[in-house]
Amino acid sequence: MLRHEFQPGRLVAGLFLILAGVMYAGDAGGLWDTPWFAIIPVVTLGLCLAGAVGVLTRVIRKRRRPGRTEPVGAPPNPSGAQPEPPL
Repeated sequence: MLRHEFQPGRLVAGLFLILAGVMYAGDAGGLWDTPWFAIIPVVTLGLCLAGAVGVLTRVIRKRRRPGRTEPVGAPPNPSGAQPEPPL
């Protein structure tokens, strides 16, 4: 399996959407009563928080690797030479 870059914003979004699903599943199973509009703030908060985490992650990664120009999945340069900066 190919390794990929960890994206915490997507993790946060996924956790909030799972929470929304669990809320409705609990309501459907009769464990508790969830009003129909309760999911809107949960999903909205989760997506806003995920966006903020994604922006913060991008800022942190740009500061750590200022000279990186090739995409994440690009194969390494076999000659070992640094690529020329774009004009």
